[in-house]
Amino acid sequence: MGRLQHFGYFFSRGFGPQGWGRDYQAWNDDWTRPDLYAHAVRDLERAGFDLVVVEDAISLGNPQTLDLRVRAAYGGPKHDPLLLAPYLFAATTHLGVVPTVNAGITPPYLAARQAATLQHLSGSRFGINLVTDTGSARHVGLDPVPHDVAYDRAEEWIDVVRRLWHSWDPEALVADPVTGRFADGTRIDAFAHRGEHFRLDGPLNALPFSSGDPVLVSPGGSPRGLGFAGSRSDVQLALAPLRVDRVREYRRRVLDAAALAGRKASDVRVLLVVKPELVASAAEADRVVEASAHPGEDVLREVALHWSSDLETDLTALPLDRPLDPAVFGDHVSLGTISALRGDTPDAPLRELLTRKARKGRLADRSGLVGTAEEFADLVEEFGEDAGNDGFLLSGDLHPVTLHRFLDDLVPVLRRRGVLRSGYGGGGLRGNLFEF
Repeated sequence: MGRLQHFGYFFSRGFGPQGWGRDYQAWNDDWTRPDLYAHAVRDLERAGFDLVVVEDAISLGNPQTLDLRVRAAYGGPKHDPLLLAPYLFAATTHLGVVPTVNAGITPPYLAARQAATLQHLSGSRFGINLVTDTGSARHVGLDPVPHDVAYDRAEEWIDVVRRLWHSWDPEALVADPVTGRFADGTRIDAFAHRGEHFRLDGPLNALPFSSGDPVLVSPGGSPRGLGFAGSRSDVQLALAPLRVDRVREYRRRVLDAAALAGRKASDVRVLLVVKPELVASAAEADRVVEASAHPGEDVLREVALHWSSDLETDLTALPLDRPLDPAVFGDHVSLGTISALRGDTPDAPLRELLTRKARKGRLADRSGLVGTAEEFADLVEEFGEDAGNDGFLLSGDLHPVTLHRFLDDLVPVLRRRGVLRSGYGGGGLRGNLFEF
């Protein structure tokens, strides 16, 4: 039996056109309605997953890349995931729901009040996937800031949000029908915050929590992002090569940052984000990998479109046979995303970088993510035992067809190996993540 792992799902297209460009468009699901998502999250809960994280970007990008982002629905349209959350909670009992919130454009007081409301409505199953995107600032009349300043701002943001959550002392709520006293105002902190990035007054007009704060999730693989995760986050979404030493090193950097902030290693969960392509047999996996070895121009263009959306930079207009000049990216572009494209050979021609992304590899030899459910379970066990990994966040559309392709064969294998929970305890999302 393997070491029990946490599993979640990264709803990578966000609250957008699920299934677009795929054959299961023929099911006629309406991505703007809640039914599709309710069906999907019920399946995730049946599978024993701890949480679903909903990606989001409020912007369609800059005018130069607008068509690239909407042409294949890579970067938009997207509706607000915070407003989808209540429908997902209504469809489930145990699953945590973690919409993306942008610290650069969302006022802390508003975010604290919305999060407190959803934490109570959901029975403590709410979380925040906090991003520092600055490219959206112009939509709310703000100026973008450099990468590291965005993290400075995010640190102040979450610190003041948490202070707002705790502006009511636990004993401030009296609720005594005999005396008629509902609350004790002397136990409420009407603080004034005057920081570098935010100016606001407390207290929060919402009740305190009985089962812990909403869970804070963070992406970001830059040194600054890992430092933020160690000092502030409950869950870090890890992007690391499929090697035990690299995953172990990634975890070490997060946990070192936690120790530097006076936290324990057990205060943070590191979940490796992966998008496995599960097939029925090893022979089929070999065929899929071989077919990807020599991508044509149409495939390279498709890959370029995808990365153009993520990077808000039109890669299709750049020469394929020259190295990618980092100066083409604005300051607001994620350093982790740039690094993910350029890899260990930043001076390679763009054609080589795109070809590398188009190529697939085998789970069996850790060169990629194509393989059988048993081979993926091998990876889960290996990383849990040898790298100390806490779990995995599977990535893809939140569409029932996508989920069944992932889960139908995988769940029985993972349960048989003893690495996937078969039931839930209590304590909401925080309980899911920290009960083992």
